[in-house]
Amino acid sequence: MDISLASMGLEGHITPSLGNLTGLLRLNLSGNLLSGELPPELLWSSYIVVLDVSFNKLNGEFHKLPSTHELAMKVINISSNFFTGYFPSDTLDGMKNLASLNMSNNSFTGKFPSTVCVDKPFFVLLDLSYNHFHGGIPPELGNCPVLRVLKAGQNQFSGTLLCELLNVTSLAHLSLPNSHLQGKLDPELVVKLSKLVILDLAGNWLNGEIPDSIGQLKTLEELHLDYNNMSGELPSSLSNCSNLTIFILKGNNFHGKLTNFDFSTLPNLKFLDFRSNKFSGTVPESIYSCSNLIDLRLSYNELHGQFSSRINNLKSLRFLDMSNNSLTGDIPVALMEMPMLEQAKSDQNFLDTSVFPFPLYLAPFLQYRTTNGFPRTINLGYNKLTGVIPPELGDLKGLLVLNLSISNLYGEIPESIGNLVNLQVLDLSYNNLTGAIPSTLETLHFLSKFDISNNDMEGPIPTGGQFSTFPDSSFVGNPKLCSPTLVHLCVPHCSSTEAAALPIASTEHYIDKVIFVIAFGIFFGVGVLYDQMVLSRHNCVGPIWFSCNRL
Repeated sequence: MDISLASMGLEGHITPSLGNLTGLLRLNLSGNLLSGELPPELLWSSYIVVLDVSFNKLNGEFHKLPSTHELAMKVINISSNFFTGYFPSDTLDGMKNLASLNMSNNSFTGKFPSTVCVDKPFFVLLDLSYNHFHGGIPPELGNCPVLRVLKAGQNQFSGTLLCELLNVTSLAHLSLPNSHLQGKLDPELVVKLSKLVILDLAGNWLNGEIPDSIGQLKTLEELHLDYNNMSGELPSSLSNCSNLTIFILKGNNFHGKLTNFDFSTLPNLKFLDFRSNKFSGTVPESIYSCSNLIDLRLSYNELHGQFSSRINNLKSLRFLDMSNNSLTGDIPVALMEMPMLEQAKSDQNFLDTSVFPFPLYLAPFLQYRTTNGFPRTINLGYNKLTGVIPPELGDLKGLLVLNLSISNLYGEIPESIGNLVNLQVLDLSYNNLTGAIPSTLETLHFLSKFDISNNDMEGPIPTGGQFSTFPDSSFVGNPKLCSPTLVHLCVPHCSSTEAAALPIASTEHYIDKVIFVIAFGIFFGVGVLYDQMVLSRHNCVGPIWFSCNRL
């Protein structure tokens, strides 16, 4: 018998009597609002095979259970609750058939439960991530002969990756991010774990280079080494990992010319993030062979040269960030031939719901984790781009973020930018742009950030659409701009000719303000003059006048 009451809005405590149901095999109470302790009767039941109480408000500590008989339990999921205290390993002693234990996203403390695999020949999954475990990774993990998934990130471990993991040759998923691990990535460890599909060691204190032996991981699909202190060049052997889909090295000290690495052997690559390193040279031509790329980030490196016309081979690209480099030439028209950027937001035919390997924040509380939700972006800011802004950019109707700031672009803002009906961010600041702000931009109703500061633009600032919401800082550094409404903006008021181009309602509103200010000034001035005349006549006579005047 199965009982499945997942996501039913249940509240209150779990009754211990459920453990007495002799026919109950699977109990699923996940995704509710249940509170209180987990009744131990459920854990020492001789019948329950699967227990899932994840995503509730359960709390309390675990205690040692009686091991008077062998228990039937195979799967325990107590993740995403409020459990605290130590987790006694002997709680699981009688569960010889246990295959999966997920206790992630709680507040457990103490050391890694070292004997969790002892006498459990079927144990394949252990998830301890997002807790407060400390100490080193225990050598007893080497006694887990069939363990396939080990996730223990977001804890407070110390030490290095132990050689005992060499014995766990069955591992397919090793995830230990943000766990204070030190040392180097052992070449021998990499060779032994030949079945790895996911290797996530991001956010630790690892140093040294990526060993050449990593090329022997033929099944590797995800490699996360971001935010460590690793260095060196990319090993050429990595090009043998032809199944790689996610490759993230951001926030390290890797260097060397990217052109020395052959990306053309990675046809399945979807996410490539090398930002904030010291890579040099030009953008390699081989990277344009990765036609399945969704996300390409090479910002904050030392790249130079021009964009290749082959960039239009990246048919699936939705996020491009090449900012903060030294890329010298025009924005290639081929960049405007991106099918995924041309698709309007309402068209979901080409979108999937795969989860991002990392969250993307557009604002402090605006997080994107799926590919059908995150903003399609072109960020080429802080480079040495020249030429004009191609009007073909207006064809990318799916674009949500466009950043061309801090370069050497000149000419006018194309009116076709007004066709980007879904645009949320437009940053063209610190260039040499001239001409007027196109009135077509008033139709961009989703535009929440707009910056054309420090250019050489002229004429009146539009007052319609979103323009009434932009701060003065969006326009500063353009001495030829004028505005009748932004009173704190250091630009002149519009002349009568320029004002004539403004909407009639805005002009009348402005004239009313001017008349009021002038009338008030005259009235105030006459009043002050009259008061002075009265005071001087009645109170300040003869030699006393000088003193009164000083007052």
